[in-house]
Amino acid sequence: MIDRKLLEIVVCPCCHGKLEDQEASGGLFCPHDRLLFPIQEGIPVLLVDEARPLDPK
Repeated sequence: MIDRKLLEIVVCPCCHGKLEDQEASGGLFCPHDRLLFPIQEGIPVLLVDEARPLDPK
C-alpha cells in the first residue's frame, strides 16, 4: 500500500491526471490512459515504458 500523502501528489506521467491505488494489482492506475504503473519496494515506478496497459472495459 502506498502512503496517502504520496498518492495525493503523484500524477500520471502521460496525461498528468490523478492515479488510483490498485493494491490488488500491485500498482497505480491511470483511468484516462488505462495504464498500471508498478510499485516496487514501496516506490511507484512512474515510467511509461514500465507501465502495463490494461484492456478497455
